Amino acid sequence: MLKLCFFICLIYCVQSDEETECPEFTDLNIGNALSGTELQVQLLLYTRENPNCSERLIEHNVTASKYFNTSKKVVFVIHGFRPTGSAPAWLGDMKKLLLSSEDINLIIVDWNRGATTVNYVTAVENCGKVAEILKTYIDQMLVGGTSLDTMYIIGVSLGAHIAGFVGQKYNGKIGRITGLDPAGPSFTRQPPEWRLDRSDAQFVDVIHSDTDALGFKKPLGTIDFYPNGGMDQPGCPQTLFGGIEYFKCDHQRAVFLFLSSLKGKCNIITYPCDSYLDYKRGKCLDCEAFQPMSCPVLGYYADRWNKVLIPKSSPTKAYFDTSDQDPFCMYNYILYITTWNKSIRRGFIKIKITDYAGNTVESEMNSEASTFQQYKRVKILAGFHQDLDKISKISLTFSTKTLIGPKHKLRILQMRLKSLNNPERLQLCRYDFVLMENIELTFKPIPCLETDT
Repeated sequence: MLKLCFFICLIYCVQSDEETECPEFTDLNIGNALSGTELQVQLLLYTRENPNCSERLIEHNVTASKYFNTSKKVVFVIHGFRPTGSAPAWLGDMKKLLLSSEDINLIIVDWNRGATTVNYVTAVENCGKVAEILKTYIDQMLVGGTSLDTMYIIGVSLGAHIAGFVGQKYNGKIGRITGLDPAGPSFTRQPPEWRLDRSDAQFVDVIHSDTDALGFKKPLGTIDFYPNGGMDQPGCPQTLFGGIEYFKCDHQRAVFLFLSSLKGKCNIITYPCDSYLDYKRGKCLDCEAFQPMSCPVLGYYADRWNKVLIPKSSPTKAYFDTSDQDPFCMYNYILYITTWNKSIRRGFIKIKITDYAGNTVESEMNSEASTFQQYKRVKILAGFHQDLDKISKISLTFSTKTLIGPKHKLRILQMRLKSLNNPERLQLCRYDFVLMENIELTFKPIPCLETDT
């Protein structure tokens, strides 16, 4: 019996030591949400020296930290509303990928006690209080030699607005804020001082992925990204039969798109444009106006774009499409079509490309019909889920989507295919051929002549 008591005591002591040595994100449950939680904030520091075991920063003695390095960049990650109390599913990947991408002070801002409640308004009210607490920590960091220029705050949903409140307290001098689908409810009609705004940091980038429900629709940043138009995300449930994913999938997609940018599998290229419709119509696919930085990329490296040239009073909206799963990249091409039909034709063109290994990918059909007029060039945006480098065959299908009436022909004077993701690649052409409606035509393309523009 004595041995058993000693063994139990030993296990308890070891667990207590581990909890003391490695503080973790507060893990609550639905019971806590129902009863409500009082606001408590803890800052968990991770660095490359302690990537798996956090150090809890002391609120009024940050300089006592063993791992905090004032000469390194400071990155804060702030979560949002937690109606079930559990830790965010993306938190582990965020920590690991940020530390692998750059040698930084990574601080997870844990305000789960305060965010865990069924009363959303209570969580909203706590946002300003969290910002006040963060200011006490940051003030000490600044005294210790940290620079506002090297501070970067990543805020998710409500966390994006907390980031904005912190930025306001330093008159927009913080280096960067990233808002991942900033919360819309309770903030949509608020003035800039009561939400995230482009004036809250030197560079503010925002990903809007659920603008028709939980997210914020209007631009908030220096540059605002709208994947798939900013509303319904591919792969997310479209009906209530999708369960809890129906409510959170679109909203969380902004986080997973950001994480994808840290994995290095592909760059998600975006296109500055006035609207998603103009982007889909091929009106905004040339980024030469933004040289030498070209089109902005999404996510962690978005600030490499020409942020200095963008006035804060004039936000940039950027649109793009994604696939339905990680790493979410689409490989975009412009299909240029010049026809010589005497009569105007309206319709759709579906395109397939095949490489020399026999791999074939099919583009999504454009959501809007193109109008083909004699000798006028039409631009069609084509997106593929896979990147094929050396194209051996191209297949085109023309359709008017009409079920009755005569079948039409589309007489092509010139077809040209240009990669947007890799504009240095050889452009491919084909001349003088006819597409019969609903009949696929496959051919071997040839390099475009230099005179083809």
